[in-house]
Amino acid sequence: MDKNTIIGLVLMAAVLIGFSYYNTQQQPVQQPAQEQTAEPKQTATPTPATAAAAMLPDSTDRFYTADQKPEYITLRNNKVSVKISTKGATVAEVKLNEYKSYSDFAEGKENPLLLYSEKDAGLDLVLETKERNMRLADYCFTPENVTDSTVTLTLASKDNAQRINLVYKLLTDNYLLNCSLHTSGMGNLCKAGGAPLYMAWHDRVARHEKGFYFENMYSTLTYKTTDDDVEKLSEQQTEEESVTAGVNWIAFKNQYFSSVLIAAAPMKNVEVKSEQLDEKSGYLKAYNAQMETTVDPTGEKATDFQYYFGPNNYRLLQSMDDFRITAEEYELQDLVYLGWPLFKWINRYFTLYVFDFFTRMNLPMGIVLLLITLLLRVIVYAPTRKSYMSSAKMRVLKPKVDEISKKYPKQEDAMKRQQEIMTLYSQYGVSPMGGCLPMLIQMPIWIAMFNFVPNAIELRQQSFLWADDLSTYDDLISWNFEIWGLGNHLSLFCLLFCACNLLYSYLMMRQQKETMSGEQAQQMKLMQWMMMLMPLFFFFMFNKYSAGLNYYYFISLLFSALTMWYLRKTTDDAKLLAKLEENYKANKNNPNKKPTGLAARLEALQKQQQEMLEQQRKRNGR
Repeated sequence: MDKNTIIGLVLMAAVLIGFSYYNTQQQPVQQPAQEQTAEPKQTATPTPATAAAAMLPDSTDRFYTADQKPEYITLRNNKVSVKISTKGATVAEVKLNEYKSYSDFAEGKENPLLLYSEKDAGLDLVLETKERNMRLADYCFTPENVTDSTVTLTLASKDNAQRINLVYKLLTDNYLLNCSLHTSGMGNLCKAGGAPLYMAWHDRVARHEKGFYFENMYSTLTYKTTDDDVEKLSEQQTEEESVTAGVNWIAFKNQYFSSVLIAAAPMKNVEVKSEQLDEKSGYLKAYNAQMETTVDPTGEKATDFQYYFGPNNYRLLQSMDDFRITAEEYELQDLVYLGWPLFKWINRYFTLYVFDFFTRMNLPMGIVLLLITLLLRVIVYAPTRKSYMSSAKMRVLKPKVDEISKKYPKQEDAMKRQQEIMTLYSQYGVSPMGGCLPMLIQMPIWIAMFNFVPNAIELRQQSFLWADDLSTYDDLISWNFEIWGLGNHLSLFCLLFCACNLLYSYLMMRQQKETMSGEQAQQMKLMQWMMMLMPLFFFFMFNKYSAGLNYYYFISLLFSALTMWYLRKTTDDAKLLAKLEENYKANKNNPNKKPTGLAARLEALQKQQQEMLEQQRKRNGR
């Protein structure tokens, strides 16, 4: 193992640290003291149309009806229960029947997960007419044609000449709720060509998982534009944005679940905002979105929407395209973040398929991660062995390298010394760069899994060994106060990962020392110290990360260390040296054999340096 391998490892660690730092900068921006309350209020700034509609309807309003009280109609299937309020004809509550919050899971309760509640969320619709702006939330609609999966909510004028209908339909065994708004008799009340419909949607996203830090890190307001771009607001801090392009859908996303509003026609004049909330509030973020669409007042064409209330499962979100109300594909699967392009490609076309294959076997998730790790180790075994053999060849040639170092002890002869060493390697058929190959292969896989595991809802509330939930940290050791940089627990899987990282670093450094001269070993001391300190850095970064991720890194490094130990035990240095001597004899008897690779470049560089010195001597002689 030469310095190139060590450099490769350090680069890999630097990238991992960079990724970890990028993802760990998700702590909420602390709000002023007066805002840090248990019930943070919504801060959405209403649109002008919404403000104009603030005046409540009175007896002069053709749609006004006194003493109406809101009712609730529940639509349900096996997966979801949706409660519709007659006040405003909007969604009031959504429960996911197959999921539950971590608190209920830990206490053994069977309550369905409450994803959406009118206490924290709502969609405000304002229809612009010539007489006034109608804020639909100020009216109670009449329910008609009620079944377990459908309801029609009607708002009629006093003379029944004008009507506004919202029809809801919950799809069978699905997380999709269709909504269709259409009117009749409104042609004389609205502008020709379409009545503007202003929409203001908000939600305070409640916590559903074990730890605020990790769940908040993967919660973000996301939207897709008509330019086919899926964008998201910052997970790190409060941010707002005005979107110039049309928007196809907007998602209020937390780590494992999303509420998505999809429009059949692109929404315009969209403004979105994500506000960080204090950890003690019981919420993650406050989301707000304001947008505009149009309603056909003649009633010939309906204004269609679709809601998705459900889990962030990649394959499930992909399948939602089969029920789309638009010509373009939704691409809701982008709500599951799989990493930057290279790592997304690895996860999309390899990790997901392998994960699905093992998951269908109904194995414990800890075993699934173990099998994925074993498969990856099999894939990289050949280049790992090639890398090790490259280091082993350099190890058995070390006495010859030491002789060259003694031949050129002066610093000014460093170029000659290095060139002769490279020539020696070339003559014996050794590539000093071979040690970097496994690092280049494994690093993208490590980073891809760094993005995949925290977003895999299949790990949620799945226990393994001492971890009750692989999607969040394991806290076998915990206390009742916070320690800066550490929190209130120790993750045992994180400790094992870091201990195994330390063992692996030690084995690599020992192997590296066997290939380097004394001078090279002195030069590499600082880098070796960095390698030994990296596990400590990783511990403070990964202690709050999911047990599943730490478990994967632990077994991955454990198998790497075992592979290195096995290769060391099965390599016969004497036989290897004899084979290298045969290579040397064959190359020595070949007059056309020339140095290649780094040796050739060093030889060319030395010739260039000699030519420059010769020219300088000639100029000085003149």
